[in-house]
Amino acid sequence: MTEQKSDNHRITAVTGATGAIGEAIARQLAENPRNEVVLICRDEDKAAGCVAQITRATGNPRVRYDLADLSRHSSIQALADRWSGPLHVLVNNAAVTPRRRESTPEGIERQFATNVLGYFWMVEAFTRCLKHSIPARVVNVASYWAGGLDIEDLEFKHRPYDNNAAYRQSKQANRMLTVAFAKRLQPFDITVNACHPGDVNSTLSGNLGFGGHESPDEGARTPVWLATDEIGSQRTGKYFEHRREVGCPFAADPKAVEALFTACQAYGI
Repeated sequence: MTEQKSDNHRITAVTGATGAIGEAIARQLAENPRNEVVLICRDEDKAAGCVAQITRATGNPRVRYDLADLSRHSSIQALADRWSGPLHVLVNNAAVTPRRRESTPEGIERQFATNVLGYFWMVEAFTRCLKHSIPARVVNVASYWAGGLDIEDLEFKHRPYDNNAAYRQSKQANRMLTVAFAKRLQPFDITVNACHPGDVNSTLSGNLGFGGHESPDEGARTPVWLATDEIGSQRTGKYFEHRREVGCPFAADPKAVEALFTACQAYGI
């Protein structure tokens, strides 16, 4: 059952919305005419094309885009500063898996910057807006392919860079930061949950050496469910796979969760 609200429509932001899963998430959300969907993208040409495609497919005129580089704190802060109006749902989905170690202009390893700090900075930058839009929620697209986080070497400065290992670490971090933000935002009627989207054949999975056996629409089902169903407002700090809550071992160590949160905070200073 989809949560009902008394206002005319809900505004949802989806990061990484020109990718296979992100586009499917945005399109499925736009199928409900009460949803206004904002695609947060880096490439304006791709963003405009994606908006046009979703608008044609759904008939929903309230689909638009805004631009941000999710690997850069300044870009995310600029996005939040120019944001006008409410934000009821934030879907953090943007991710990259470069095969070689790359750095942002600020010198941060790109996969960590995008996949982890991008989620962290988006929640921090939009917390004020979410508080003014309650009940609100955050959905972090993570993965069951997670583990190997090294709090002492988050950027692979000392370990040999491997994009698969970096990706697994980033998805573990997403699940841990979900717990940290859920604790902080629960008093404000903002829920934060994470999920595995499915094994989708995409550019990202191709870079990791996996084909993927599910369609983007299948991969989008659980994130969209958490963004729209009552369960997404009833539960917080949880992890889901295939529309089911699953125990998360990474949430079992509160000291490690807080250590990661503190480490990420340092990048915004």
